[in-house]
Amino acid sequence: MQAGKIRIGIIGVGQMGHGIAFNIVKAGYPLVLLDHPGNQPVDDLLARGAAKASTPAEVAGRSDVVILCVTGTPQVEDVLFKAEGVLAGMRPGTIVIDCSTAIPSSTLKVAQAVQAAGGRFLDAPMTRTPKEAAEGRLNLIVGGDPALFEECKPVLQAYAENIVHAGPVGSGHRLKLLHNYVSLGFSAVLAEAAACAKLANVDSAVLLDILAKGGGGGVVLERLRPFIESGDTGNFRFSISNALKDMGYYTTMAEETGAPRGTAQAVRDTYAAATRAGIADAAVPEMIAYLAQGGAKG
Repeated sequence: MQAGKIRIGIIGVGQMGHGIAFNIVKAGYPLVLLDHPGNQPVDDLLARGAAKASTPAEVAGRSDVVILCVTGTPQVEDVLFKAEGVLAGMRPGTIVIDCSTAIPSSTLKVAQAVQAAGGRFLDAPMTRTPKEAAEGRLNLIVGGDPALFEECKPVLQAYAENIVHAGPVGSGHRLKLLHNYVSLGFSAVLAEAAACAKLANVDSAVLLDILAKGGGGGVVLERLRPFIESGDTGNFRFSISNALKDMGYYTTMAEETGAPRGTAQAVRDTYAAATRAGIADAAVPEMIAYLAQGGAKG
């Protein structure tokens, strides 16, 4: 897939999708984006030659590859299956790449529908943050046919640094949920520990030093460290509502596969309690302050 010859469409130009879109046009691919009120400002994309479309069907009709970067399973199904959705506008051979976080059982249904309409499908969820998205340094976990994966690699490399082929369709979304469970689970554990430390009058600097030199060191600690030190959420701008969504998807996957999920359910319940407390839009590090004030007791 050579830049300038393959037309790319993107649906979902939010915090992550904007970085994807910017790096695609930067690499020289013609880009059409769905005009949507949830988009980040797109003037920089339009200045580089990107075009707008008013419906998902129009995006699909003007694209060889359609990238989905929406919130989750309900949104993926909506943009595909509704009357003016992707399936209504795509041509034979169109490739759909779903970068969203989704329930794997839905992913299989979506892939079958795309294939029945004459298209091809990859699930390619991402890890890392909007900062890496803007830099073109996302991690991608890709599920789908190996030959299609190789065909799409040049497009994926325009916005990702580390790209792993995980297996058949659905494998990307399964591994993304496993990854997010571990990351969000560690975050919930550390948030509770930091809240307990505050209530127990443990010096936060000493806590961070002990954790970093022992079993608590790692990426999650470094993401939460700025908040523990000074209340800064900049290192981890992932909302509590998104954490709850992803944990709900994980527990659904675990239930559908018959896997144990007691710990995961407890983590999900912690994020659910914070959401009910009215801080759904807050960043995950703010769980520390909420828990230190007595949230989610018991």
